[in-house]
Amino acid sequence: MAITVAIVEDNENLRLGTTFVLKSSPAFEVVGSYESAEKLLNEFDDIIPDVVLMDIELPGMSGIDATEIIKKEHHHVQIVMLSVFSDDDNVFRAICAGACGYVAKPVMPNQVLDLVEQAFAGASPMSPHIARKVLEMFKQHLPPPKADYNLTPREHEVLEMLIQGFDNKMIAEKLFLSTFTIRAHIRNIYDKLHVHSKSQAVAKALKERVISKK
Repeated sequence: MAITVAIVEDNENLRLGTTFVLKSSPAFEVVGSYESAEKLLNEFDDIIPDVVLMDIELPGMSGIDATEIIKKEHHHVQIVMLSVFSDDDNVFRAICAGACGYVAKPVMPNQVLDLVEQAFAGASPMSPHIARKVLEMFKQHLPPPKADYNLTPREHEVLEMLIQGFDNKMIAEKLFLSTFTIRAHIRNIYDKLHVHSKSQAVAKALKERVISKK
């Protein structure tokens, strides 16, 4: 069966050109071609395309806002942003809204066919420089690497219980150890983490992912 596609583009020449390219191949069926996001949304439940080619800068509602609305109701619909804007903010907002791809204009006819096929197949079509931006943004939002302070398995257990709010006596009972032994473990934990109190140890352990909070 043909891949159904909807196009949202306020530039008439681009909209007609993209429509013509897709209609020229039996592998695709254009079920809607719109100059605004509002017109697409008004008819969306009647057409529900497999893929939407969405411009960002549109009269009225932006393509990003429309993408967010569509993805809330139709998770399976793949939306590819086509835009002259390639700044970090637009790229980030589009992906957060649910777009599966982001391609910078102008888009060549053979590119249109390829990116629709890629989106339908579950890939994320992106212009090379956009893909690089996404990777850079991903790196910036990575959590800090898990710190390693050479805690022993027992010290990890004790620290985890401190994080859960247990006092020394409760920890001793849980681990079948004396409170004296637990205090010794806690002193070692403080020394290795370079802290001087339970609150500092807990805060540092969570911030630096020494032990993940449950």
